[in-house]
Amino acid sequence: MRSSALRLLALSAVAAGVLATVPPGPASSTPIAPAAHHRAHVDHVDHGGHAPKPAASELTMEMRDLFVARSDFGGVDRMRASEILSRPTDGPSDPQDEGYDQPSKEICNHRICVHYVTKGSDAPRNLRWVRHTLHVMTAVWHHEIGVLGFRKPPTDGHRGGDSRFDVYLTDLGSRGLFGYCTPERRVLGEKYGASGYCVLDNDFAKKQYDAPREVSLKVTAAHEFFHAIQFGYNYRADPWLMESTAVWMEESFADKADDNRRYLPYGQVARPWVPLDKYSDTGYSQYGNWAFWEYLTDHYGSGIVKAVWDQADATHGGPGRASIPALAYVLNHTLHTKHGLAEALTDFAVANLDPTKSYPEGSAWPKPAFAAHARMRRTAGVRTDTVRVKHLAAQDVVFRPPSKGAARRVRLTVDGPAQRDSVVVTVTHANGRLSHRTITLHHGVGTAVVDFSPGVVRSAIVTVVNTSSRYTCDRGTLLSCGGVPKDNGMRFTVSARALPTVAVSRSRRSHH
Repeated sequence: MRSSALRLLALSAVAAGVLATVPPGPASSTPIAPAAHHRAHVDHVDHGGHAPKPAASELTMEMRDLFVARSDFGGVDRMRASEILSRPTDGPSDPQDEGYDQPSKEICNHRICVHYVTKGSDAPRNLRWVRHTLHVMTAVWHHEIGVLGFRKPPTDGHRGGDSRFDVYLTDLGSRGLFGYCTPERRVLGEKYGASGYCVLDNDFAKKQYDAPREVSLKVTAAHEFFHAIQFGYNYRADPWLMESTAVWMEESFADKADDNRRYLPYGQVARPWVPLDKYSDTGYSQYGNWAFWEYLTDHYGSGIVKAVWDQADATHGGPGRASIPALAYVLNHTLHTKHGLAEALTDFAVANLDPTKSYPEGSAWPKPAFAAHARMRRTAGVRTDTVRVKHLAAQDVVFRPPSKGAARRVRLTVDGPAQRDSVVVTVTHANGRLSHRTITLHHGVGTAVVDFSPGVVRSAIVTVVNTSSRYTCDRGTLLSCGGVPKDNGMRFTVSARALPTVAVSRSRRSHH
């Protein structure tokens, strides 16, 4: 049985002072997190058998980081890193005693082998469950490779017994883990492609996961196997891209499971001010931002996820772009649409104002928190709010009409960065209808006049988006290209001025 305590000890000892200084790879690579990152994450997930918290199952990034850093280790440290990355079947010869403690068996088809033991805490509930795991993994393979068109994971040669893809069943639930995948061997001739294997829980007991076994198995299999596919494209890809698309894959494969809804409160649907490419082991935004890919696929088709990974591909002569440049390239150049990255980010932020109207399952999604609320007074006046917006993020400023009063209008004025060309005003009517209007900015300033009649209009929401995708790359962050955004914290001032009531004459209806 793999011990997270032993892994934590080894990660901290081996990685200290090394992982943070690994030279960056191509433009699509990401810096490797220091030992403190590993320590915080593993401490959080190892919570003694309680139902896993959002994103608590993910060890894949830690294993990926260690795999990347291993080549810079010397002697003993490299050996210890290899022990951590070893397969469960390496147990009898593992001085860390992290593998199976008895000979394993396997059930295979022509693509996949599922390995298991028959006794002890790692043993699955019965042989039928092993066969069912193989069945689900085969369905995942068909969906992700056969239907969506991704390349199959690189072969591992004869590791695990032969060239088929290997999945190992162990008791992960007792430590709050669902599963993980590990890159294991670089593909010959490819600097950033690797083969790997996956480890899944041995039974997905409901008492450990607080979900039906079938749901936990399906979403974990879809998520983790996609990581194995990603390793074959670019194992140094930006971590937010790896995780957000893997969680989206859960939705794509097991749409009715809905397990990934637990992550939505951490992503831009509920927290629009958090940058799209943020990766955090405590905030979980990268998991919640699967909704961004759901939005894109709803509008442009499921092929857009593969198109982005084709641009991030650093093997087979691929472009090897960082995550945001890859996304921008697809939106700006390969789709038959006039919408680019800036428009997609803005439309996504506006769609999240009311998920019920924007997504097929949006009635179960959270609504966003707003940057500011302001109720206009009955007498003429001005209400002003200033917000700072991080890169690839949004803020919503809400103005509400007075509780009572005559029909009126308001002039909304936005004063923002000169390079931002538009913002969107969403008027929420009393009957629930939404109407959208774009304010075009000239040299950073733009205005719009909207109806603001009490009893007719509930609110006017001004959505401002920092669509800048400019970075200084390779600066040791976990953002796109490991970079520092050049236009972070852009300042927007939004004002609402009540206009005098306009008398409306009514023509008499003639009678015949």
